[in-house]
Amino acid sequence: MTADTPLRRAVMADVATRAGVSVMTVSRVLNGFSGVTDETRLRVEEAVTALGYQANTAARVLAGGRSRTLGVMAVETEQFGPSRTLFGIEAAAREAGHVLSFVTLDRNGKDMASTLQRLRASHVQGIIIVAPVRRVVEAVTRLDGDLPLVVVGGDPAIGAPTVTIDQLEGARRATRHLLDLGHATVHHVAGPQTWIDATARMRGWSEALRAYPARRGRSVAGDWSARRGYEAGGRLARETDVTAIFAANDQTALGVIRGLHDAGRRVPDDVSVVGFDDTPESGYFLPPLTTIRQDFSEVGRRSVELLLSLADGNPAQRHVVVPAELVVRSSTAPPA
Repeated sequence: MTADTPLRRAVMADVATRAGVSVMTVSRVLNGFSGVTDETRLRVEEAVTALGYQANTAARVLAGGRSRTLGVMAVETEQFGPSRTLFGIEAAAREAGHVLSFVTLDRNGKDMASTLQRLRASHVQGIIIVAPVRRVVEAVTRLDGDLPLVVVGGDPAIGAPTVTIDQLEGARRATRHLLDLGHATVHHVAGPQTWIDATARMRGWSEALRAYPARRGRSVAGDWSARRGYEAGGRLARETDVTAIFAANDQTALGVIRGLHDAGRRVPDDVSVVGFDDTPESGYFLPPLTTIRQDFSEVGRRSVELLLSLADGNPAQRHVVVPAELVVRSSTAPPA
């Protein structure tokens, strides 16, 4: 490259790569926060100098200073996944030297515009939307794009930058685990189909059955709750050929196990059960639950990192997928 070759403006991700640190560490150094070693701070400062990095102050300057606030819009829910995701985002933002301005959304996404205006009034640097419900994701597509925005748990097809856990592959792994144990098919107790994660898990289950190949299992409607799982477990228990069930989340699996037990079917002797989430309690079910682990801390870290990169004018990566992991415990076994 000659001296006359135009150079693109260095972005925070370039500084992070050159210094061998994360984008969040660069953010901490630039914002003057503690908790960074002198050696790391020096490496970041040298990278800034070498690259001629200049922060995108147009996105961050706020009444004479920098905005260190990230906005979070979340659907109000008691479910484990979204709540743990919020904890992960808060921890990652704090590590990067930022604070959160947090607001809740109606599940229909009707108040999206007014909620967005509240965050604008807080002079946020960008917005993370925790949007597991399809109507909310659809409302995101109608937002005015004047602020950097990352959708957590959304569908990459909407076009907005997203961070998701690989729901499809997680469901495939759960189903394949049961098929590999020798079960003829796997039945599914689903989550509510208004939730993106629930539809992805059902699709992964269905694809795994077709790929194996195995005969089609039954799908029973659920709503993430142990109560609906219990009802589904009781119904499935009446069918003597049912030997394997994939529940859409761990709470549903808890209900399924109790429903099977009350109907005289033993887990895993008569029926194997797999859940999804790896809640802190799942290892203490009776029996301990085989499940799919979601790394919500990593989702939080990647969401904040992606938002900071977008705010810095770096659109290089728009869709981040975090792997899901199969955790095998005692609720699954080969068929009797």
